Amino acid sequence: MQSTRSGRALPEDRRARLQRRTVLTLMLTQIVGGLGMGAMLAVGALIARDLTGSDAWSGMATTMITLGAAVFALPLASVAARHGRRPGLALGWALGAAGSSVVIAAAVLEWFVPFLVGMVLIGAGTATNLQARHAAADLAGADTRGRDLSTVVWATTVGAVLGPNLIGVGGRVAAAVGLPELAGPVLFTTAGFVLGAALTFLLLRPDPLLVSVAGEGGVGAGSPDAAPVRRSPLAGLAEVGRSPRALLAIVGIVASHTVMVAVMTMTPVHMAHHGAALTVVGLTISLHIAGMYALSPLVGWLTDRVGRVPVLLAGQGVLLAAAAIAGTAGHDEVRVTLGLVLLGLGWSFGLVSGSTLLAESVSDEARPRVQGLSDLLMNLGGASAGAVSGVVLTQAGFGGLNLFAALFTLPVVVLAVRVLAAREGGGVTAA
Repeated sequence: MQSTRSGRALPEDRRARLQRRTVLTLMLTQIVGGLGMGAMLAVGALIARDLTGSDAWSGMATTMITLGAAVFALPLASVAARHGRRPGLALGWALGAAGSSVVIAAAVLEWFVPFLVGMVLIGAGTATNLQARHAAADLAGADTRGRDLSTVVWATTVGAVLGPNLIGVGGRVAAAVGLPELAGPVLFTTAGFVLGAALTFLLLRPDPLLVSVAGEGGVGAGSPDAAPVRRSPLAGLAEVGRSPRALLAIVGIVASHTVMVAVMTMTPVHMAHHGAALTVVGLTISLHIAGMYALSPLVGWLTDRVGRVPVLLAGQGVLLAAAAIAGTAGHDEVRVTLGLVLLGLGWSFGLVSGSTLLAESVSDEARPRVQGLSDLLMNLGGASAGAVSGVVLTQAGFGGLNLFAALFTLPVVVLAVRVLAAREGGGVTAA
């Protein structure tokens, strides 16, 4: 028998079956939702440019999505804390679908402000995509938590790779139904998000978070999965303050994401300044994304076998190596690409190990809101890094930008050393 952290016994064989079903469902929703997100990211900037007639406004598409992901992180986490993962994730996908519908209408009517509103709502889909990894950790055993979480992260790769390749097909579909050409791929975004909501609502039963809190007794045929969990957001913050491991996890996630976004955002600009062909720039970013997601199952395995804190520290080392290689590459396209691949891999180390550490460092009742806070700060860190990266590049060059980004690893190293020292001193155990 394995007990949930709330103290209620859950038979091991039942927990394992529920966890396998949960991970499979989450993988399916990540694939279809990721496909929708990939299709949107491929054309969002182009729609913004067409609506405004200016390249200067094209970046607002991604900015609004990132802002939306930050705005919806805590509300969706609060829904999960009160009612379970299933309604929280389903609501997020549904809001994303509503947003993509607004974008289609804005493209038809040539209205820019409603387009921005739609992109903010699509950010709810991004927030949901991120929060799905937390659901994979609710019922996972300590020896497989990293693996299960990273498997769900990896599933995003499938949709993210397929989505941008639907531009041509989407254009033909749009022509067939009388829509603007660029609105076609957004139809796939709507379909992907709707399917993600439906799969979540129909298949994510019993709810993994509610089972982890209520145990087997919280699951009954024809009855609610479990009693709602009601906790003040301040209670979650208090738990983070009391747990050095939870604080390390959040700082590690936010720092890893901030470093990655700061460098990645300006890499195409840097390469273009040195005369790189668009195909080379595209290949570099594609390999960077592969570094982020493709090896995440391996990172999860290492997190379970080597430990959460050592893998988080290793991730900071990989990010530092990435910054050193890319920042000193100059016009060497191979070295820039290698740096970007390592940048993605370091992000993966930080996200998987940090998310795993966070899931087991606070109580079940506080966990959803603490995870929502983590995602909020992660998106704000990324948005801030993207906003200032252009200024830093202009003033200090690409090498200076990489040095600036590398500085964000320092708080993670300090906190990790503190946690490891506490373990060696017989204090808090660090997984």
